[in-house]
Amino acid sequence: MIGLIDANNFYVSCERVFQPRLEGIPVGVLSNNDGCVIARSPELKSLDVGLGTPAYRLQALQRQHGIELVSSNYELYGDMSARMRAVVDTFSPWVEPYSIDEVFARFDGVPDDELETHCRRLRQRVQRLVGLPVCVGVAPTRTLAKLANHIAKQMPAHRGVCVLRADGEATRALMQRITIDQLWGIGRQLVERLHLLGIHSAWELRNADPKHIRRHFSVNLERTLLELRGIPCLEMHDGNDTKQRIMTSRSFGRLTDDLGDLREAVRQHAQRGAEKLRRQRGLARAVLVFLRTNRHRAEHVQYNPSTIVELDCPTADSRLIAAAAGHGLARIYRPRHWFMKTGVMLLDLIDAERQQLALFDAPGQAVERERSERLMATLDALNHAMGRGTVHLGMPRGDAAWHLRCAHLTPRYTTRWGELLRVQAR
Repeated sequence: MIGLIDANNFYVSCERVFQPRLEGIPVGVLSNNDGCVIARSPELKSLDVGLGTPAYRLQALQRQHGIELVSSNYELYGDMSARMRAVVDTFSPWVEPYSIDEVFARFDGVPDDELETHCRRLRQRVQRLVGLPVCVGVAPTRTLAKLANHIAKQMPAHRGVCVLRADGEATRALMQRITIDQLWGIGRQLVERLHLLGIHSAWELRNADPKHIRRHFSVNLERTLLELRGIPCLEMHDGNDTKQRIMTSRSFGRLTDDLGDLREAVRQHAQRGAEKLRRQRGLARAVLVFLRTNRHRAEHVQYNPSTIVELDCPTADSRLIAAAAGHGLARIYRPRHWFMKTGVMLLDLIDAERQQLALFDAPGQAVERERSERLMATLDALNHAMGRGTVHLGMPRGDAAWHLRCAHLTPRYTTRWGELLRVQAR
């Protein structure tokens, strides 16, 4: 059996763990640069505030209903996600992260009559150790597990845990009520085409002819059909698959044409990309750098260049990658253009463990490689222990244009020593 463990209102719940005063209050989490709402508490949803609502449109509601808006605190959310997964790891031999707030887990070996109890203990443990409310859906396939999780969230009678059997009466009754637009991986255009065939519910899709579905749609929809029948078609992964390329980018807090601002942003992206590369034990052979102007600003000249810089030898050294990215920026930068975004992509990645050393390497190159590896390992260890960015290349200016607007940013309680929660006794 496969379980889907999903944190409820994840971003808001992370904020509430450290700010209990937010319980029962309408809370919205804002996108990068505090632009629009990307996560809502149930109280905010009840006020008909939709995802993507610009923050400036909520001023009247803030005064009327006491809405709290917070900036995205991705460092906190990422760490809370890792803590949630660590708890799930103790309940399952195989865990696959699906998104920042969802993980799939196998419950092989757990007797059927103990599954619900096992999942309730998991749910209670996450709540107690991490502080996050989660729901658990369990079924023979991932598609059915997604469906079970949806039911666990929507129906209070399940108390956060729903177990579905492929041929159970409860499963049949549920699929007859669930419309196909609520199924995992079925978009609006696909829904319209299925409606033309008279398929409106999950149960009708389940009973369709698989060969007909594959011939007229795709193998992916056929897999969904078979998964609804309890036949696993989607493989589980361990979440540590090696990436073929690594992209790091972000929009600026304000437009800039300053080369110094762009250099700092590119250097930060290059360092972050190198950290990700080392984490997967990889090396890069090339670095891509790009710049973007704002296409919505018609009064500005548009210019969206990119370039690739080949590295002399495969590396994961932040210094070499940042230097290459800097050379790329120098190639494509043009003054008097107002840029809103830059990014760095590491390309042509290889496994560091399988790197073949060049036959004609100079004697000092092997020594230099070892020094580089030790230096980067030390840098990563310090940043892991003391908080990301504790040790970095260069000294970024605090008022640089590339910094995000985060007027409502809460402390990074779990990853920064200087931002630990403070408790006062009275």
